[in-house]
Amino acid sequence: MSVTVDSASAKDSRPRRWLRGPRPQAVPVLVARLGVLVGLFDVAGGIFPRFRHSALHSAMQVLPGTVGPFAAALALGSGVLLLLLAHGLRRGKRRAWRAAVVLLPIGAAAQFVHRHSVLGVLIPVLLLALLLRHRDQFRALPDPRGRWWALANFLVLAPVSVGLGLVVVSAHPGPAVGVPSLTERLRHVLYGLFGMEGPVDYTGYTSWTVGFSLGALGLITALTTAYLAFRPEHPVARLSADDEERLRGLLARHGSRDSLGRFALRRDKAVVFSPSGKSAVCYRVVSGVMLASGDPIGDVEAWPGAIERFMAEAKAHSWTPAVMGCSRTGGEVWTRESGLDALELGDEALVDVADFSLSGRAMRNVRQMVKRIERAGYETKVRRVRDVDADELARIRRAAEDWRGTDTERGFSMALGRIGDPADADCLIATAHRPDEVPGPYGDLKAILHFVPWGEDGVSLDLMRRDRAADPGMNELLIVAALHAATGLGIARVSLNFAMFRSALARGEQLGAGPVSRAWRSLLVFLSRWFQIESLYKFNAKFRPRWEPRFVIFRSTNDLPRIGLAAMRAEGFVNFGVPGIVRRVVRGPRDCAHGGQAVAYVTSMKAGNSVSAGNHTKTEPLLAVDHQH
Repeated sequence: MSVTVDSASAKDSRPRRWLRGPRPQAVPVLVARLGVLVGLFDVAGGIFPRFRHSALHSAMQVLPGTVGPFAAALALGSGVLLLLLAHGLRRGKRRAWRAAVVLLPIGAAAQFVHRHSVLGVLIPVLLLALLLRHRDQFRALPDPRGRWWALANFLVLAPVSVGLGLVVVSAHPGPAVGVPSLTERLRHVLYGLFGMEGPVDYTGYTSWTVGFSLGALGLITALTTAYLAFRPEHPVARLSADDEERLRGLLARHGSRDSLGRFALRRDKAVVFSPSGKSAVCYRVVSGVMLASGDPIGDVEAWPGAIERFMAEAKAHSWTPAVMGCSRTGGEVWTRESGLDALELGDEALVDVADFSLSGRAMRNVRQMVKRIERAGYETKVRRVRDVDADELARIRRAAEDWRGTDTERGFSMALGRIGDPADADCLIATAHRPDEVPGPYGDLKAILHFVPWGEDGVSLDLMRRDRAADPGMNELLIVAALHAATGLGIARVSLNFAMFRSALARGEQLGAGPVSRAWRSLLVFLSRWFQIESLYKFNAKFRPRWEPRFVIFRSTNDLPRIGLAAMRAEGFVNFGVPGIVRRVVRGPRDCAHGGQAVAYVTSMKAGNSVSAGNHTKTEPLLAVDHQH
């Protein structure tokens, strides 16, 4: 009896669940999709004449002549704006919700007047009801923004408006006077976007419909660009002096746990602290992804508080949370406290100074290379930044910038982004010199390695730079010199480069590896023609390190492509900003003194800077390989 009742109640509950509508968490995605549908419907209805044939068309002719063309323009404009708002609605943005609530009834009214379609009114009304019922799902705060968004909006919306304008002009071949050419239609569009009459003429009210539609597209482009240009700026968060001081205090007490901890002091990152102030998570927002790097800073027991603040901030702005390069311990805490998932990204090469030696057959190649370079007349110096005089430090800083080879500094998760700052006096610099040559603009300097502190007895490699005219093997020379000088500087451990997919390469080359492991390794070797995957692994393996895995933390596998793109933008491999030539024109010739850098940036993604070439940060060699050496 009880089973029958339970079964009946289960059946009765199904329609009730359906009547309740979608799950609240799924509403933003559903609304965004319906918004795209309504927007496309409005755009099509405002452009194509056949969409407005209906039984009511003749009855509506009693309205004033400008009502129909004005309604067509209004439908087209509201459709374009709904398409622009779809991404914000999907992310639950409050401002996108407010704009959609205003646009939907306007678009529905325009559809009814212009097309006389009940369906064209019903769908927007249902979407409006859904927005009003689930308004609590649209509370996300605005993203950080700057004035460049106005330029980006204009560069995107202007060609879209021209394209739609050509469709509008071409969609009325019957009422057109004569057969206008493509050039005449394009001129008519450009004139119409500015509210002027063009060379194409139409019979009846069609000229009003086309003119109002083109004027609406031009007005939308102008108003949205002006709004983005003159609205109050909400700048991207940056590390303040107080935040940096608090982080340095946490690193002084707990910095020995994570080799990437010092990179949290990049000043283009923001930070959230735990309620107790004993831990912190540093991050940057890129393309809607709230990207943290490494482990949380501070006391492990206080990590959950910082992670909770991080997740709350991501939820408040509807950002996608992600972490790049955390350790195994950090990954366990992140997944336990936040409900996120983890994926092994690669391995970090760590060298214990006490165990390092150039003796033995395994180190023969490195030993021979170092001896050959030393016989060529190269000398090395390994010092703390505070021990380098100001003039030499200025030359080192200038050389590091000029030898960079790209327009922008690369690195985020494993790069400090500066050299010689007074606050970083405890950093380590290894330099290679050739005193028997005629001094150049940087004296006898030929190569640079920069390390950041890792607790009290360790350093972590930050960047590698060298003069491209110098002999190959500069990096090997300086790494060996730094390891030999480490004991005298109180250093017991050194973190070298990060090797992407290192474990997959190692498993695939082992005796008895299965077909899946071998196939995966073969794919990685093939990709190494363009990305430094295998070469970076082999370079690190020269120094017989121990490998420590690093992980990426993510919410859903669907987010991985977006996180990957955001990480590449943060690391400087992909740049959607203002082109370098524009920046150089704006800044003037003084900032263009590093001749050829624009060309180097274009070619670096294809031919790149290998580990042997040596101009990269800790993570920079992930892209491209130079086959010269």
